Amino acid sequence: MHRVSVCVRGEWLRVPCGGGGPAASVRWLGSEALRRYGQAMRLEEEEAHEELGVMVRRCQGGELLHPDDLLKDILEDNDFVQLVIETEDPFPPAKALPLYPSTNAEYMYLDGNSLTTARLVLLGKGMFKVKLTAEAEARVIRARNVIETIITENRVVYGVNTGFGKFANILVPKEKLTELQANLIRSTSAGVGAPLSAERTRMLLALRINVLAKGHSGVSMETVDALMKALNASCLSWVPEKGTVGASGDLAPLAHLTLGLMGEGRMWSPQTGWADATAVLEGHGLTPLVLKPKEGLALINGTQMITSLGAEAVERALAVARQADIIAALTVEALKGTTKAFHSAIHAVRPHPGQMEVAKRMCSLLDSEVFPSQISESHRSCERVQDAYTLRCIPQVHGVVKDTIAFVQTVISTELNSATDNPLVFAESGETMSGGNFHGEYPAKVLDYLAIGIHELSSISERRIERLVNPSLSELPAFLVADGGFNSGFMMAHCTAAALVSESKALCHPSSVDSLSTSAATEDHVSMGGWAARKALRVVEHVEQVLAIELLASCQALEFHRPLRTTDPLEKVYDLLRSVVSPWNKDRCMSPDIEAAHALLQEQKVWEAVQPYMDKYSKKMDTN
Repeated sequence: MHRVSVCVRGEWLRVPCGGGGPAASVRWLGSEALRRYGQAMRLEEEEAHEELGVMVRRCQGGELLHPDDLLKDILEDNDFVQLVIETEDPFPPAKALPLYPSTNAEYMYLDGNSLTTARLVLLGKGMFKVKLTAEAEARVIRARNVIETIITENRVVYGVNTGFGKFANILVPKEKLTELQANLIRSTSAGVGAPLSAERTRMLLALRINVLAKGHSGVSMETVDALMKALNASCLSWVPEKGTVGASGDLAPLAHLTLGLMGEGRMWSPQTGWADATAVLEGHGLTPLVLKPKEGLALINGTQMITSLGAEAVERALAVARQADIIAALTVEALKGTTKAFHSAIHAVRPHPGQMEVAKRMCSLLDSEVFPSQISESHRSCERVQDAYTLRCIPQVHGVVKDTIAFVQTVISTELNSATDNPLVFAESGETMSGGNFHGEYPAKVLDYLAIGIHELSSISERRIERLVNPSLSELPAFLVADGGFNSGFMMAHCTAAALVSESKALCHPSSVDSLSTSAATEDHVSMGGWAARKALRVVEHVEQVLAIELLASCQALEFHRPLRTTDPLEKVYDLLRSVVSPWNKDRCMSPDIEAAHALLQEQKVWEAVQPYMDKYSKKMDTN
């Protein structure tokens, strides 16, 4: 790391980090920035350092940095941070969404059987607090009674009074059973990399609570209550994103999740930022978790990181896929494409659900008796028989993506409400059974499939962008800008789309085809599901960004058709974009425009803008 930009009282300083050596810490950066600020402002030494309680906050994300962290581990070169001094207003949070529920927030009741991907995402955003249903509480208590009986009767059960993995044949004395569980959490907390965001950590914790609510884990209600209190206060552990092979579940991430609840390591809350876990818990009136026999194992066995990240990927994929149809319709209109390829008769003889859905949506957006288009009318008598595949085959390509997402959502939804730890407790028979429900193969495989499926939206979108910016294909000005040569227009925006698509092609290589034997060949086949989930999310983000570029380009193309108007629903999308991005009259920085269009897609504003029109079209067609 060479340098960092630091803001002190509104003034930005460039601080070279070489002076601190390889062991330069956040604390060193704060001290060095204050020293340089004092010199720049010509302050006396005492005046420059008179403040106490200096903290360092990263600008992107807004999180407080731990003073003992090394800069090379926690900041990127040329990163931006701010010194937060006790007497000053803190740096505002980066996101407007609440990262923890307000005191009057509604409760979402968890029962281990009915959680959906959409509701888990809402929990991640802090829109609800959680409670267990009465039935779930009863199941948890009955399962715990089985474990207590096992301990009382001195029966040998894996994970209750034995070692773990290769040490499963080693019996542990009763007086060491509590320490055994704590040792398991400490030794398993071996993850690396950046921590999960607050939203994703909330999802992970909420999903773990939902699985415990099924009543097959053998934890006590006291422990489940502790997890719910931490979630409701948004006391969130430091959970590194890397380290799981998705075999005995997501062991390392879930261990880090539990470690903070034990008062060890670091935690985050909106009030404290990153701090010592015990201090964060005590600051919210919570006490560190003391694990009972079997509880440590119960809290780390499971596929909850794969599945919670998968739930986010599914929900974002659903949102961008349906908006992709709208953006594609804009491009069809801008390129003077024909609507004949979307006729219902064509798709009725190849009746894949997604294909038919997309074709109907395209008809509802493009020129029709319900919503006529002046642009379509202007080329109605042209001699073109059919369009290029990227226009003509939109229902077939977009359609299979929708069917893929639907399949993946079914599997992830099942996983959300499954008992995935080991051994499982069956209160009805008073038995515990060892099995393999923790194996991450199901979510790993479908998330690899999701990445491959959703990527196709960006692949075909990039080709449509090429048709928009290439004058030999579009009959529009080169790169969609006047005075070409002096202005470059959308030339590099298309390059960005191409770069994202190329990167996603590599990310679409399935991680679940790999397996490395771990735990001295006890875990001799693994799913690599953690990486499957993380790269699926990255591919979804790339799709959002490429479609944001197509949205910009298609609306810019409409400028060259004026004063002719497109259909009412597509004009509504045009107006929406123009509320945040002005037309491209001359060259300017493109990145803010892409970010603004991307935000519209993430917030589903494009879908909201046209949904009433599509409903109107459907009602009109149904009455004919």
